[in-house]
Amino acid sequence: MQAPSVGGVMLPRGNGQAVRLSRGASLTDFAEKINANPASLVAVMMNLGEMVTATQSVSDETLKLLAEEMNYVLEIVSPEEEDRELLESFDIEFGEDEGGEEALVSRPPVVTVMGHVDHGKTRLLDAIRKTNVVAGEAGGITQHIGAYQVSSEVNGEDRRITFIDTPGHEAFTAMRARGAKSTDIAILVVAANDGVMPQTIEALNHAKAADVPIVVAVNKIDVEGADPTKVRGQLTEFGLVAEEYGGDTMFVDISAKQGLNIEALLEAVVLTADASLDLRANPEQDAQGIAIESHLDRGRGAVSTVLVQRGTLRIGDTMVVGDAYGRVRAMLDDNGNNVQEAGPSTPVLVLGLTNVPGAGDNFLVVDEDRTARQIAEKRAARERNANFARKGVRFSLENLDEALKAGLVQELNLIIKGDASGSVEALESSLLQLDVGEEVDIRVLHRGVGAVTESDINLATGSDAIVIGFNVRAAGRAEQMAEREGVDVRYYSVIYQAIEEIEAALKGMLKPEYEEVELGTAEIREIFRSSKLGNIAGVLVRSGEVKRNTKARLLRDGKVIAENLNISGLRRFKDDVTEIREGFEGGINLGNFNDIKIDDVIATYEMREKPRG
Repeated sequence: MQAPSVGGVMLPRGNGQAVRLSRGASLTDFAEKINANPASLVAVMMNLGEMVTATQSVSDETLKLLAEEMNYVLEIVSPEEEDRELLESFDIEFGEDEGGEEALVSRPPVVTVMGHVDHGKTRLLDAIRKTNVVAGEAGGITQHIGAYQVSSEVNGEDRRITFIDTPGHEAFTAMRARGAKSTDIAILVVAANDGVMPQTIEALNHAKAADVPIVVAVNKIDVEGADPTKVRGQLTEFGLVAEEYGGDTMFVDISAKQGLNIEALLEAVVLTADASLDLRANPEQDAQGIAIESHLDRGRGAVSTVLVQRGTLRIGDTMVVGDAYGRVRAMLDDNGNNVQEAGPSTPVLVLGLTNVPGAGDNFLVVDEDRTARQIAEKRAARERNANFARKGVRFSLENLDEALKAGLVQELNLIIKGDASGSVEALESSLLQLDVGEEVDIRVLHRGVGAVTESDINLATGSDAIVIGFNVRAAGRAEQMAEREGVDVRYYSVIYQAIEEIEAALKGMLKPEYEEVELGTAEIREIFRSSKLGNIAGVLVRSGEVKRNTKARLLRDGKVIAENLNISGLRRFKDDVTEIREGFEGGINLGNFNDIKIDDVIATYEMREKPRG
């Protein structure tokens, strides 16, 4: 077959050869692999209708298109593989215990507590710390470092357990998604009065996907209506059969509030670890492990909680954590005490890094500062390139018609979140029944009850999905994250409006007229009763600004309680004002609407005209 020619220059033809490139590679990187001139590859891309510069990071799809044109087979190297190759180039093996069997010693199990919201995860972790000898003996100020170690006596032997205090199973999965095996055992907390709830099942599925043994803590046994037997029956349906029913899962009935049976739960964790896991590591090698959480401290700079998985971390060691590096200046335990070294399964707060690493980033100790800097810089460059390549145009309902016509998309991916499972199912079945011809498919990637979360935005980012919120809003930082990643989030309170808009978009008829722009959110801290004005909300403005005479909606636990309200009065102390900015307190009157509670959120917005598409 004739080799392609551009401007009289003959280009090499691949004959099906494999070319390995990392995410976000440029045409120059491709040219180096096949020994071609980058400018000629730019010309090939122009012939294919793509304007790309030689040094620009391009998406995997663009590289595949070019490879096919030149008869090469493109292999995109996964981030984990890429990292392994990078470390191998420095003669570093990550994730391996050095030495033979004789070098390995037993280490404490690492445990994550998971479960449904309000079932007592945080209360349980507090109870474990309070009843524990290690935490009680240690001096200093207890501080939250995202992980801590406790001690329990099992069969007359003092055994330690490490707890990772992550904010729920989302963080647990984020770590797993980055190839970090952070947890040995999961404690699933289920309230005896509530039983199995949607998030319980979600947490259970996350634990099963990570292939970790599960110990079930049946909490709130002191509450009226508690039925621990019912919980055991419900979980049998999901493959967790209690030991007393002939299964192999340990169930412990506890009350985190009263501190009942906490020791029995710790014993169950140790026994489960002994029965199903071989927990050993080499404490003599250079330390390796993962970052659990990190932040920027005003006085101390970048601080990161790391979990040592093998080896021993010492003061003065040079370490690399993701794309951060530095010499360990100080290490603190969860009681704020300085420690000199940390062995396998020990969590410590590390000071001395150049910048803040991400949760789930792996860390390793290297011999020289220069090696650490080189590894960190290469990781940062790789991540930057991948991000540039990812910054393509995401699909929104406005540009969907153009994308369909250009053949860029053959299916519309949706994520549906709503206030109740019934309305979510109704919306999903109505959308899937839309007749939009054979050119396009509608796929619902995920549906769930509750506010739109960062986890939903993450899923939408990776799959070019549009998020639909039915009677719910985005929670926490999900709104900013959606804006940053270019994810189209649509909010509806009427099912038919959602169906009509999506049908119109698929048929190329959607003409946006107005869009809702969020102005600010305020959290209700106090409620004042006024005989003349009704209930007045004492609020703290959490984000943006609240203006008088704008529209508002009331959110309770992420769900929309009331729509189309008016900010009819605003006060700062005794003065009437026109606006209250972020971080300030004030009073809000919602006119005739009085059904407000402490912790409700008032979200204000205005309708702005959009240019017609």
